[in-house]
Amino acid sequence: MKTEIFAITPPFTQLNTPYPATAYIKGFLNTKNISCTQADLGIEVILELFSKQGITRLFNAIIQVDQISDNSKRILALQQDYIKTIDAVIAFLQGKNPTLALQICSGDFLPEASRFAQLEELDWAFGAMGTQDKAKHLATLYLEDISDFIVECIDDNFGFSRYAERLGRSANSFDELYQILNAPLSYIDKILIHILEEKINAIQPQLFLISVPFPGNLYSAFRCAQWLKANHPEIKVSMGGGFPNTELRSLSDERVFEFFDFITLDDGELPIELLYQNIIQDIPEAAKTYKRTFLLENNQVVYRNDSFRNDYKQADVGTPDYSDLLLDHYISVIEIVNPMHRMWSDGRWNKLTMAHGCYWGKCTFCDISLDYIRVYEPVAAQQIVDRIEQLAAQTGQNGFHFVDEAAPPALMREVALEILRRGLAVTWWTNIRFEKSFSRDLCLLLKASGCIAVSGGLEVASDRLLKLIDKGVTVEQVAKVTRNFTEAGIMVHAYLMYGYPTQTVQETVDSLEMVRQLFEAGVLQSGFWHQFAMTAHSPVGMYPEKFGVVKETSCTGSFANNDINYIDKTGIDHNKFSYGLKKSLFNFMHGICFDYELQDWFDFKIPRTKINADFIEKALVDQDLFNIKPTAKVVWIGRQPVIDYFSKTKKGNTWEMATLTFHDKKESFTIQTSKSEGAWLISFLVRIQIAAEKVYTFQEIKSDFETEMENFELFWYSKPINTLRDYGLLVL
Repeated sequence: MKTEIFAITPPFTQLNTPYPATAYIKGFLNTKNISCTQADLGIEVILELFSKQGITRLFNAIIQVDQISDNSKRILALQQDYIKTIDAVIAFLQGKNPTLALQICSGDFLPEASRFAQLEELDWAFGAMGTQDKAKHLATLYLEDISDFIVECIDDNFGFSRYAERLGRSANSFDELYQILNAPLSYIDKILIHILEEKINAIQPQLFLISVPFPGNLYSAFRCAQWLKANHPEIKVSMGGGFPNTELRSLSDERVFEFFDFITLDDGELPIELLYQNIIQDIPEAAKTYKRTFLLENNQVVYRNDSFRNDYKQADVGTPDYSDLLLDHYISVIEIVNPMHRMWSDGRWNKLTMAHGCYWGKCTFCDISLDYIRVYEPVAAQQIVDRIEQLAAQTGQNGFHFVDEAAPPALMREVALEILRRGLAVTWWTNIRFEKSFSRDLCLLLKASGCIAVSGGLEVASDRLLKLIDKGVTVEQVAKVTRNFTEAGIMVHAYLMYGYPTQTVQETVDSLEMVRQLFEAGVLQSGFWHQFAMTAHSPVGMYPEKFGVVKETSCTGSFANNDINYIDKTGIDHNKFSYGLKKSLFNFMHGICFDYELQDWFDFKIPRTKINADFIEKALVDQDLFNIKPTAKVVWIGRQPVIDYFSKTKKGNTWEMATLTFHDKKESFTIQTSKSEGAWLISFLVRIQIAAEKVYTFQEIKSDFETEMENFELFWYSKPINTLRDYGLLVL
């Protein structure tokens, strides 16, 4: 099985689907005929730990039983029940044992500890959940009970989607991490290293790539690299991924290179290709060049970016390749009753990208100075759908999560059209900006192509702050866009922010009222509040004086540098709003408590909102279907009708009429027109059907109509056409 490159994601990320970085790199290396094997060590450690043998060893590892909590004592007392049930539960969560749901829901199959205490609060939610979903949630609580036991009794750094995360968060100094790395291996470390050793012995790579997307992967990445250096010093080790891209750009601590030979930044394709050439093709030292790479030279950390080659275009990086990954072993869980978070943790998604970077690239809280956001490059729609087909064939899964910073509306339109043209049955979701381009008809098109959900940043629901953020949207605009998505049947999740620089208490209260009204109007289905964090590569972090904040220190650490501690000149303690904002949102998401006073969510005095109670309601009244641009595209995504002609006589006058009968997936319906209009409409719908090669503009349709008849506007805004607008006649 010997290959040249071995790429891993260290513990832990998601349980339900692999993080895509290694799949992207493997797909690129395929285009260069470079052999690469990949592994998600996170899911492999989890499956080793949460197995009959793993749980048995876990319980046997407990030493000081008298010093543990009553909850852990209960779990320990029920150890035989956990040992008996664990394999069946994991198989169920992998989708391999669906009939177990009935037994789980019976209430006497799973051992229960403290996590199940919250069930009384969630009983109302199960009314909307089927047996499979309820069983998944109960099984998730069961796993979280075991996790609590591990954290208290075995390894306090453990977490399902992260490991030793605090060591990676704002670690300006390498000291603490270095100290822990020089301590004995933890219980989880030993499982990780055992799996890694088996793979290294089987694969025998020359270059070992470790992708570190988040702070919760950092410690395990260093442990893997440490073992490689101690046992296979001939293998070169490189780190890349989201964490170094944002946190390690000013790295200067040479001790890091006791573990790693290289750390690459930003797009990994060209830097890794150059490492491959330098190491495996044995390029002479004087001829070696690098792209955005840290390494050690003469015991000093140096940053090499001396290659004159340009990064690869998105069209040339290949299709992500998920082979080698244990796709049927991932675990779908339902942690909390939140629609969008449920999608993150439940189901297997193929990850793809419509465009590199962000087409907006202006938000002042965002790391817009970094290439992964700053350099915008879309992929052609046909190539995106080619990749969809390739991945669906390879993985057997037709669910896709487009992991864009913000998917461009025009490109989403073209991708949707291409999916429909090819007759593909796919399910997909992505991140967007709430901009006015998302019209009613575009949302209907996206839904028809398989789009089930979008997430976007409303951030602070205040027009003053949205302008300061340079978000490019208004609250009224967001309301209309969320309505368009919702009415099309696409779920909408909003990212919400509090504590932005200069934000007043009044603006926080008014933002909450805006959010309340959006949920009450039914145009928002999911949301999440997070507190503003200032980062080094955002406009706020680079120019804090423009935003009314002061950095606590101007010193640059020798290890990680991204999150910045700051002082807000307003002096407001934004932390105190956290509980009330999140509690209110939890209730709004489930359609209750809209009649509560905002004051009821807080245990301290807040001002009354200044937002009119009908602000969102009024914003949603206006829906302009009449202002159509001449260049707008007109498409028909419905079925072709059957036409019948008949004569209609009234008061001695006879008209030749037509009835067009349409068969929608759910129902059949008819429209009536004059004979000439009906005949034109039949030919019109054939020409603009989704499979047609030519796409007609609204002006071309109007001109064509007027070659035979008059009063196009009267015809276009008539009842028959309005009916067709509801069933698939789209103006885009």
